[in-house]
Amino acid sequence: MMKMLRSWRVLLWHVVLRVSYHVVTASLCREGSDIFASVRENSPTGEFISNISIAAGPQANTIRLCLTGRNANWFYLEGRTIRLNSLVSRVLDREVEGSVLIAELTCYENDIIQGNYRILVEILNENDNRPNFLLETIQPFTISELTAVNSVVFTVKAIDADGDVISYIIDPSSQDAQFFRIDLPNSGKVVLNKPLDYEMRTHLQLIVWAQESNTVDKFNTSAVLTINIKDGDDQYPHFLPCTPVSPGVPICTNPTYTANITQKHQDMALEFSPGPIRAEDGDRGINTSLTYTILSGGDQDRFVINNSTGEIRLTRAVDDRRLTPNFKLTIMVCQVDDRLKYSVASVLVRVLYENTFPPTFNRTIYKGFIIQSSSPASIVSTYGNQVLQVQVSDLDFTDGLNPNIHYSLHPPSGLYQVTQGGVLIARTDQLHDFDRQILQVNSPPVLTDESSHSGRAFGRQSGSFHGRQGVYTRRPSLLPPPSSSHQSEPTESRSTPPHPPSSSSSHLITVVEKDEGGAHTWEALKSPGESTGVHVGNITLNTGTPLQDDNIKPD
Repeated sequence: MMKMLRSWRVLLWHVVLRVSYHVVTASLCREGSDIFASVRENSPTGEFISNISIAAGPQANTIRLCLTGRNANWFYLEGRTIRLNSLVSRVLDREVEGSVLIAELTCYENDIIQGNYRILVEILNENDNRPNFLLETIQPFTISELTAVNSVVFTVKAIDADGDVISYIIDPSSQDAQFFRIDLPNSGKVVLNKPLDYEMRTHLQLIVWAQESNTVDKFNTSAVLTINIKDGDDQYPHFLPCTPVSPGVPICTNPTYTANITQKHQDMALEFSPGPIRAEDGDRGINTSLTYTILSGGDQDRFVINNSTGEIRLTRAVDDRRLTPNFKLTIMVCQVDDRLKYSVASVLVRVLYENTFPPTFNRTIYKGFIIQSSSPASIVSTYGNQVLQVQVSDLDFTDGLNPNIHYSLHPPSGLYQVTQGGVLIARTDQLHDFDRQILQVNSPPVLTDESSHSGRAFGRQSGSFHGRQGVYTRRPSLLPPPSSSHQSEPTESRSTPPHPPSSSSSHLITVVEKDEGGAHTWEALKSPGESTGVHVGNITLNTGTPLQDDNIKPD
């Protein structure tokens, strides 16, 4: 009995000892707790996270701690301390990893898990990101030129990875900043500040800044926006050529179109100056179809206009030029789709005389004299101290007098001028005694190019409105007579010296019919000693005192 009782006591003691051992060893792992800590993003490796509350005891060699879980690779153990495990190539970034790192601390005793503890580490934000525009909000876009002022035309949007508040600013130095404004800086809504005009600008450029408004750093970024202007139907058509009323203003002064006809013309398309009659839509980006109409002056369909092209035709001849020397028409062009958008121009059709005959000189040879003096200018005179006057007659006029005859020198002479009455004026202070100039007037069928001395011929065509042209030349000055300074040269054969000076030049006198009828222009070109064409008139000018020469008879 005593022996049995001793055995039970021994067994109970062993049980008590075993239970006591497990309690002691297990209490070390179970002394721990969940860990809550924080660390700033971009912190260096080894940054302190937290201490572990499990303390070492006599049986510490039986305890093993291990980090596990989703973000365990961001930590490492140094004794009973948890530290940050960042690398140069792997920086802790809150915007990448999120706001919290989660891991577990596992406590082993004799390779048996005796406790698990949560590790929650908050990543503290640092202002290490700049705002970035959303690409879809800064792409090129199009707005109509008819967009109302003070309306929102587009919205820009930027995001900041740090979550900072963004405000938007239009760069005042950008090229077209005056066209836009932002009323609410945090909204990104851009408002039209002034009217758009496609005819002045088809593209605009704008710089917008996005800036942090709640940080000390005030990080910002910019974007260049391209705004394309769409043409709106806000301009009226205008006739061409367009003469702006003032520089930079897209408003045209319409031309007056002019055409010439005679009583013989009928059933023909008229040619205008400046022409042809044509208009274009003021909205260059739309180019709406146009239609033409004669508002007044059509004279019972004597003049008709092509509604599409603007061509005006004369349908029947003029009855009497003396009754209707001119026709004045008013024409209108308007948009086909909006006839309230129109423009008006004037057309003048002049009825001219029939121009059948060219003007002819009233004599073939003119003799003129100039008294040498210090006076700057004097009128060239002829025999009997009469004024030398070049005159032409025109058989298109009953009295032979064409009031539209025009005389001119080509190129302008430094020694002579001809008035519109045919009077010749000389620069006497630049002439010398015994000088003789011969201005030959010819009307040749073939013109010889005197400047090349090659006999090259030029063909000239005549037309009822363009006329024929001729050239007048000056012969070289003659040497003074060897014997007497008062002896005149009576014959044409003596008018050209055997050896003319090489410095001689040619002058052109042009006779032109203007305004009335088909304007004729005659130029006769004749080199000294040549007889090309038909002589119309010669003007021989002598410097000195005129003496009567029996061998020279005026025509």
